[in-house]
Amino acid sequence: MQDLWNFALELYARAGVEQACLELQETGSDVCLLLTGAWLQQRGVRCLDERLRALQEVAGPWQREVIAPLRQTRRDWRAAAEQDAERAALREQIKKLELQAERVLLGRLQALAEGWPSEAGEGDWLVPLAGGDSAALQVLRDAVNPP
Repeated sequence: MQDLWNFALELYARAGVEQACLELQETGSDVCLLLTGAWLQQRGVRCLDERLRALQEVAGPWQREVIAPLRQTRRDWRAAAEQDAERAALREQIKKLELQAERVLLGRLQALAEGWPSEAGEGDWLVPLAGGDSAALQVLRDAVNPP
């Protein structure tokens, strides 16, 4: 079984997935949860309300308290970093911390979900995690399950 981090890296590198994830993030979706959902879906794990809630309970505080502040600072510094080499270097460090924080979160989500069994009749993890269907979500779905 492929671990969640490596699955996420491979999926994110597929054509159109990065842009789709950024679009979904801009509409309020948690990309780490979407990548986890894609991983679970590919493994044939049934999507149950209690599992969705458990994932959200792990991800929510980490996103709010760790990832979001790093992301916001990185975004806030974008323009200034173009004119200030020292700020640009610090911004790159923040970007690395943000990625490391996402990796920690994916590790926590994997630890929570890796014991969930594969079973027939799995559901769609992506729509409930994204809060609805969209063109960007379809790109992600197609990357997980190519036609």
